[in-house]
Amino acid sequence: MSKKFLIVGAGFSGAVMAERLSRTMECKILVIDERKHIGGNCHTERDKATNIMLHTYGPHIFNTSNKVVWDYIQQFSEFIPYINRVKAVYREEVYSLPINLHTINQFFGKTLNPDEAKEFILSKSDDSIIDPKNFEEQALKFIGQDLYHAFFYGYTKKQWGCEPSELPASILKRLPVRFNYNDNYYSSTYQGIPKEGYTKIFEKMLDHPNIEVKLETKFDDTFDVTTFDKIIYTGPIDAFFNYKHGRLSYRTVFFERGEKTGDYQGNPVINYTDNNVSYTRIHEHKHFTPWEEHNKTVYFKEYSKETESGDIPYYPKRLPDDLEKLEKYQEEVKYLTNYTFLGRLATYRYMDMHHVINDALEAFEEFNRK
Repeated sequence: MSKKFLIVGAGFSGAVMAERLSRTMECKILVIDERKHIGGNCHTERDKATNIMLHTYGPHIFNTSNKVVWDYIQQFSEFIPYINRVKAVYREEVYSLPINLHTINQFFGKTLNPDEAKEFILSKSDDSIIDPKNFEEQALKFIGQDLYHAFFYGYTKKQWGCEPSELPASILKRLPVRFNYNDNYYSSTYQGIPKEGYTKIFEKMLDHPNIEVKLETKFDDTFDVTTFDKIIYTGPIDAFFNYKHGRLSYRTVFFERGEKTGDYQGNPVINYTDNNVSYTRIHEHKHFTPWEEHNKTVYFKEYSKETESGDIPYYPKRLPDDLEKLEKYQEEVKYLTNYTFLGRLATYRYMDMHHVINDALEAFEEFNRK
């Protein structure tokens, strides 16, 4: 007998599940999303004024070392190899990120080789910190006061809206220090950007006669779920329960657009790490498609703020109070046998695209085992 699935959310979690279920079993699938488009925060679209492919909700460079995920996503697009080289402006000087041998030598006015640089940074690091309890301690243990205050303190305070000492140490583990001149922001085996943009991937994933997509459709108490055998929910877990245990805290971002003829900054992403600069970074989107030619350019100054009602949640803060609330919500999820909670918002975790896809593929395999 054909099963009926409701999938709440047309981002990667929902789209992967819809694609896999529709192509492997006899079923009907309804995908709903409250936005006007599919793709969630990965949505891309051509700018009407310049024809540049815009990453609507900020830069997305696909990177993974998971071959299963890489092979899967390539079914839906040609990926052009792409190396993300991020720069940082601190006190009106431009540096390479992540911190590498060039950054270290430039910042300290040295000509150190790799071994010398390791010893030098070790001498700067705080060896009294054995088990870092927060972001600041993690940074001081690894790189010391000077580099921490130049590249992380101001930027982190702007991005997260609190002192770095209030954030978990795990956040900094995503930012390596290299003792060579490798300025590739990622260390993943596979790195690229889809030639036709991300939205085309979602269109292909959801292109099946057994999948119906309804946009601008809100999932709330008035939505009739009684006709569905299974509901896959990818929205915010606290919203699902009408915030009965309180709101989980997120940071959101907003953008200030600029446009000009030529090239604005010569690089896709430049971070601004000084605390007295109100924005966190500037991204110039034509540099995400270097295989295209554009006479004009579009750039966005990115600002961070606390998420309020009506804002799009981006980064889960996961402070102690949040984790206490999350535990209460997760206890309630255990009793919802017809529901699967999947993805960044439904599990309240920071996840890159490849993590989201991998979790969805694993969730699909779990469906097959039942």
